[in-house]
Amino acid sequence: MDEKTAVMDEKNIIAGLGEIGDPILKLISHSSLAVGYDVNPNLMNKRQFKKFKNNKTLFLHVCIPFNSSFAKNVISLKNKLEPKIIVIHSTISPNTTANLQKQINIPIIYSATRGVHKRMLFDLKRYTKFFAIYKNAPKAKWASSKFKELMKKCGVKTKQMSQPITLELAKIVVDTSYYGWLINYAQISNMITRKYGVNHDEMWSFSDEIHKYLGNRPKMFPGNIGGHCVISNLELIKDKDLNQIKRVNKIYHKNVSNPKNIAKNNSKNQ
Repeated sequence: MDEKTAVMDEKNIIAGLGEIGDPILKLISHSSLAVGYDVNPNLMNKRQFKKFKNNKTLFLHVCIPFNSSFAKNVISLKNKLEPKIIVIHSTISPNTTANLQKQINIPIIYSATRGVHKRMLFDLKRYTKFFAIYKNAPKAKWASSKFKELMKKCGVKTKQMSQPITLELAKIVVDTSYYGWLINYAQISNMITRKYGVNHDEMWSFSDEIHKYLGNRPKMFPGNIGGHCVISNLELIKDKDLNQIKRVNKIYHKNVSNPKNIAKNNSKNQ
């Protein structure tokens, strides 16, 4: 956005300039005034942040990692940066939005982020941006309208869910954990083929046509589950059934040497 035309505009502040915050800053700054803020000043454009210091803050976009101090940190950011609306893009534990809204007198929107970190900016534009706000939040309808308006400027479609707890669970249960569960089955199937001495890819070819016509037999790469999301997000929900994902992954890592190099010719399907 042209800085000359943005001097008196209300700004967006993106707090936390990591793998989610940095692409969100890039996304919003194409069409609206946006500046980044981080506890690590080396990640910030300090000149720009200072230039627009006196512009009132409409949105505070929270992209900081979730931990035991998350609520305390959000409240601190709210008091320091004085936004009119808070949008949480981080993956958070269930009821975090509700608990924060009880402590904060401005509207809080939860908008889970979907995408792969290495192409996050592309995925932010590709996927519909789900969001939710509690009906009893201050100025809930106004905040929702403003958020939809902002995303529309960014070229991003939006869809509103009935309440944040639904979206908080959706991110964990039907996104990262479901992905982990599918990988678990690939791990289990690979351990079975090794036990019987048969070819893993040949066995899975039996389901190719079924998946082609029905779309319900996905073949996943049987590697070890690593990364930042699947296993760590299990800690946010602490569900004994979903925790089986971590258990199976540990068994697989223990019994299969160098799982990253397994079925390399299958990786093109992932």
